Amino acid sequence: MFVQEIMKKKVISLKKHNTIADALSLLHKHHIRHIPIVDDDQHLIGIVSDRDIRDASPSILDSEINQALLDHTIDQIMSSPVVTTHPDELFEEVANIFYEKEFACVPVVHQKKLIGMVTEKDLLYAFIQLTGTQGPSTRLEIRVPDRVGILSDVSTFFSKRNIKIVSVYTYPTPQQSGFKILVFRIQTMNPMNMIHDIKQSKEFEVVTPMREDNE
Repeated sequence: MFVQEIMKKKVISLKKHNTIADALSLLHKHHIRHIPIVDDDQHLIGIVSDRDIRDASPSILDSEINQALLDHTIDQIMSSPVVTTHPDELFEEVANIFYEKEFACVPVVHQKKLIGMVTEKDLLYAFIQLTGTQGPSTRLEIRVPDRVGILSDVSTFFSKRNIKIVSVYTYPTPQQSGFKILVFRIQTMNPMNMIHDIKQSKEFEVVTPMREDNE
């Protein structure tokens, strides 16, 4: 999955000569948390967050200087340079940026121009799509040896029962070196016959109780 498939293409932005009052108004009107700052050619030159704007806004108790502070231009509080991504970047690479930098959003730039934004919510929705949890399915975890060809071997149990695999991913088992967990989403609501098949194998182990995940 690429960034262009999950990014928001309609981006609300400001110019550096816009004021803090302008930014505050956009945050409230559109219920957003970040505003990219662009020049006349739509080149990204900075970004401001709701926290930046709150910190720069005057206290509601100080009415005498409220308007003077709100009239400051946004370039005085924006962050620059900005960490960006490309529309052809992979979903998991952007997820690493969010994790390592502790960001809540990343602008998407193509040929130096701002074309989109990716937020934490976008990443979460992409993860839901990748794991197949948005539709009726059954979740199955199987402990397997960490060796070449293991996914193909386990998949034969599904094909023999004519069960469609919706998604599959893996995670390690720190307590058991040399093993990993395969997590399947499968398109059946009664997998008990297939589970019985897997349990007959001395190499694989079903480690989660079966339940219907369409609640």
